[in-house]
Amino acid sequence: MGSAAENSTSDPQISAVIFDLDGTLLNTEDVTKNVLKNFLAKYGRVQDSDKEKKRLGMTFKESSLTIVNDYDLPLTTEEYVKEILPMYQGTWLLAKPLPGANRLMRHLHKHGVPFGLASNSLRKNIEGKISHHDGWKDNFNVILGSDEVESGKPAPDLFLEAAKRMDMDPSCCLVIEDSVVGVKAGKAANMKVVAVPSLENESDSYSIADSILHSLLEFQPEHWGLPEFDDWVDNALPTEPILLTGVLSNGLFQAHSDNGLSDLPSQIWGLYIGWAKLDGQVLKAVISISWKHGCCGPKRTIQPCLLDGDHVASHDNEIQLLLVGYLRRSCSLGSMLNSPEIIDEDKVTADAALELPEFSHKLFEC
Repeated sequence: MGSAAENSTSDPQISAVIFDLDGTLLNTEDVTKNVLKNFLAKYGRVQDSDKEKKRLGMTFKESSLTIVNDYDLPLTTEEYVKEILPMYQGTWLLAKPLPGANRLMRHLHKHGVPFGLASNSLRKNIEGKISHHDGWKDNFNVILGSDEVESGKPAPDLFLEAAKRMDMDPSCCLVIEDSVVGVKAGKAANMKVVAVPSLENESDSYSIADSILHSLLEFQPEHWGLPEFDDWVDNALPTEPILLTGVLSNGLFQAHSDNGLSDLPSQIWGLYIGWAKLDGQVLKAVISISWKHGCCGPKRTIQPCLLDGDHVASHDNEIQLLLVGYLRRSCSLGSMLNSPEIIDEDKVTADAALELPEFSHKLFEC
């Protein structure tokens, strides 16, 4: 993982951006993760993680056929789709934009940079997913589903058609994707590709991408010849507040359950600033968030550094963390699996930023 490599002066100027949807702009994967599991249980089947990895990035049609065959369901593909689609549709309204998604789209729109949406989902399903997000449908210059081209990803058809409809040369387009099949499709279309994989997808699989980021918060438009962001407050970026509740034990935050981290997408990584409510006090904090691989799979590590007190927890203390900002230094840190170290520079930046109204702890006061 790393921040974007600067676009070579010999490369064509990037003039348009094409996004994937699920897992790139919208966190549909977290809200739909139990739909198939519950569906299969009705037929006495148990979801298999290896089979699920195989389906990552498939078109809806390909995925449906694969599920029916892999789990030997007593259904035709058409019957499966008719039964499961309403279950998925019921969760789409719960899907939130991923970190940095709205910020980047607003920035491109403000500066007149055309951007499109090219997804392996069916067009009608795309409409259902984005319809309640303000400005999304209107601001895309083009929206394409896999049923509107001959072949979905990893074929380049979706991206080539999106470029054609925006009247752009493919070499002048930048693709932003979360899946390996999407990255392959972007490169097959002769486009530059930024990968923003979730943790479950090993970053080594994305080596053909031109850049690999932890989240869209790391995206630096100027590295691709696009207008620079102007919303940094010194070296901190105001973000949508995220409230976490759990315990502080031996210096690490532990959620009471997996549901306690439901608002924290897997792409959240790096150094954040915010507030900690502990022992009746509201304290400034820098929070290091990373992932570690263990024998039972990847595990999130959340380490808050409290700035206003001598709170070193020797036992489990109830704590609430309110993340309100992102430190610019995160954009140049290393691997997803390395814990970002909090240094004095981060504490100084956080201490000053948290005095500003942009980084308020008013959510604690509700």
